[in-house]
Amino acid sequence: MRVAITTHSRLSRRRALQLAAGGAVVATGLPASAHHGWSWAEDAQTELKGTVKSVSMAPPHPSLQVTAVDGVLWQIDLANPNQTARSGFTETSAKPGDAIVVLGNRHQDKTKMLMKAVRITVAGKTYDLYPERIKTN
Repeated sequence: MRVAITTHSRLSRRRALQLAAGGAVVATGLPASAHHGWSWAEDAQTELKGTVKSVSMAPPHPSLQVTAVDGVLWQIDLANPNQTARSGFTETSAKPGDAIVVLGNRHQDKTKMLMKAVRITVAGKTYDLYPERIKTN
C-alpha cells in the first residue's frame, strides 16, 4: 500500500526532526561547553608529581586520577581522544601505581583539584598533548 505524503507534511516532518536534533545538540552541548576549552584554567602552568590511580579513555576526553605526593587526589584532563592518541598516549601507556609528572594548567578555583595537562611523563616517556601550549621545556 502506498501513502501519498504532501509537501506540507514532508516539510513539517523534516522541520520537526531538525528541531528535535538541534534541541538535543543544544541540550547536550551546553554542560560540556562550560567545561571544555581553557577559560576555566589558570594561565600559569604547574607541575604535579604523583601516582596514577586510574586511567579513563572515555569521551569527551581521556582523563587520569592522580594522587599527588601530598596525598591529594587530582583529576587530570587530557586532550580529546584523537589528539591524545597522536601524542602517543594510549590506554596502556599508564596504569594504576605508575609514577607520573604532569605539566598543565590547574583550575582557577583552588578548591577544585582539576588540571588540564599539556604534557605528561610516565616511566620516563613524555607525551606532549598540547605541544603548542607548553611554556617550559
